[in-house]
Amino acid sequence: MTPPTAEQIQQAWEDPKLANLLYHDWEADTYDDKWSISFDERCISYATDRFRNVAGEQGWPYGSALELGCGTGFFLLNLKLGGVLDDGHVTDLSPGMVDVAKRNGTHLGFELEGRVADAETLPYPDESFDLVIGHAVLHHIPDLEQALREVMRVLKPGGRFVFAGEPTAKGDFVARKLSQLTWSAAKRITHLPGLRDRYARSDAELDESSRAAVLEAVVDIHTFDPTELRQMCERVGAVDVSTVTEEFTASWFGWPVRTVEAAVKPGALGWKWAYFAYGTWLALSALDAKVFNKIVPAQYFYNVSVTGIKA
Repeated sequence: MTPPTAEQIQQAWEDPKLANLLYHDWEADTYDDKWSISFDERCISYATDRFRNVAGEQGWPYGSALELGCGTGFFLLNLKLGGVLDDGHVTDLSPGMVDVAKRNGTHLGFELEGRVADAETLPYPDESFDLVIGHAVLHHIPDLEQALREVMRVLKPGGRFVFAGEPTAKGDFVARKLSQLTWSAAKRITHLPGLRDRYARSDAELDESSRAAVLEAVVDIHTFDPTELRQMCERVGAVDVSTVTEEFTASWFGWPVRTVEAAVKPGALGWKWAYFAYGTWLALSALDAKVFNKIVPAQYFYNVSVTGIKA
């Protein structure tokens, strides 16, 4: 996609919806590579584990499901591959993301119904879906409470929503500080003699990454306290609302790793790095679940997921 102009970026500072559209359209074609998104056992397990951890397995498979802020279809498609849902519909503010999600679905043998849509005004009749889902989407929505009202409107009675991968306030603060320090160090190290040719991105690529980072500062609108997120869902009429938090030490490792991967040439780190990074993240996630989840307050974990039911 064509990068946004300086004028558009300036306008986006005053309009978070425009910022989200510009940023995600720009990133659509490279988003899967940037975030190591795939549709295989690794990501199927990740998506279904996130869903199971907050909502359990009762109700699988859900008949009809809608994803808000679908991006490239990561969450819905991997949940479909994992047997969580049958019929999939995707929406996003970004036309580019909707196109890529539908294309990914086609490659997997699924025909997704996709619409460019604002989460605050969903273009579906009342009581349309058994399940509404999203992954790392709530923190992008300006009027979140209105969007949750729309979720409740389009859910069938007894239908469930599940939103995963949302940043907590304290967890996000630590992650951003670690990412900033890692980015600065990685740029210096990759430009050392003997490393530049193999690892360093070009000045043009680094400039593009910097411009993307400017928009990221606008599109990331909210961070969450788990208790306040649960209370907001209850205010819009949801029942049986619950939250879970994940990634404590795993986020301390994961965010620097993602930052290093963004700072070097694509593919330069190789498969050994990928196995090391994923294996270490899994081990730390297990440590967080078994040990730190029992002794560390929920608000210090990086991710919060929430689920609830329409009565």
